[in-house]
Amino acid sequence: MNDVPRATPASPDLDGLDPAIAQTVEALYSDGIDGRKGAFSAEWADALREDIEAAYADALGREGGAVGRGPKRHYVEIHPEQMRGWVELVDHPWVRGVCEAVLGPDYQIVELGFDVPNPGAKDQPFHRDFPMPEETRETGRLTSLAFNVTAVDTTEDMGPFEIAPTTQWDLPEGFEHEMFPDTSLYPRFHELAVRKYPQRGDISVRSALTIHRGTANTSDRARPVLVLGVDAPGAGNAEHHDMAVTRGFYERLPERVRRHLVCPVVDELEPIVQKHSIEGLMMGEA
Repeated sequence: MNDVPRATPASPDLDGLDPAIAQTVEALYSDGIDGRKGAFSAEWADALREDIEAAYADALGREGGAVGRGPKRHYVEIHPEQMRGWVELVDHPWVRGVCEAVLGPDYQIVELGFDVPNPGAKDQPFHRDFPMPEETRETGRLTSLAFNVTAVDTTEDMGPFEIAPTTQWDLPEGFEHEMFPDTSLYPRFHELAVRKYPQRGDISVRSALTIHRGTANTSDRARPVLVLGVDAPGAGNAEHHDMAVTRGFYERLPERVRRHLVCPVVDELEPIVQKHSIEGLMMGEA
């Protein structure tokens, strides 16, 4: 069952790293995911939920504001200024340290959005978020990271995130769009899969290549989760997103945050028309 073609992981340089950062780097190259409990306060997460709910209501009220990721499930990309705690998130020492260690000192913040599995959301197919980059296939190096922050305390009936550790290295042989494994491979993913139950204030980081899915939400509550996407220079994911910041917001940012922004600096923000659709996750009306 484990006899699948795989890329050979690189050996990341851990010299001089803070032990917590080194542990996460090792986890990303082995399991493909790691987390930090209690990185933020519950109050910070509650403010995040309020901001997501406001942005979600706005997105659902206009054409192209949200994209379906399956029945009763949406993805919405937002601008940093729509989230009160954005600076605290991207400037968190663990977030900065992991980005620098994995992606290099010139890492780029390219995406901010959220997923909302509503009551009635179904199991997604197992997938990765984009095709394996050629650099990862050839050198075994990770060129992007996805940070996830829950806005609620996750319970079993809310459709928890499920991930199959070590599968970030699976070569996409027979994958539809190089992202969706054939169902004949599902027994392996079921054997490997673990479900995650983050609580308010927790944060995780993963390779978006690690095979994962959202599970069915049988509760009466939505499970909103924030997504922060970060690239190594040249990874190219920024072209799939329309994040922007206003000039005044940009000028107030710490220089150590500013230098990692590659998005436009504008006089006025425009509502984002979603374009980061994943065809295999549409599965009918959201």
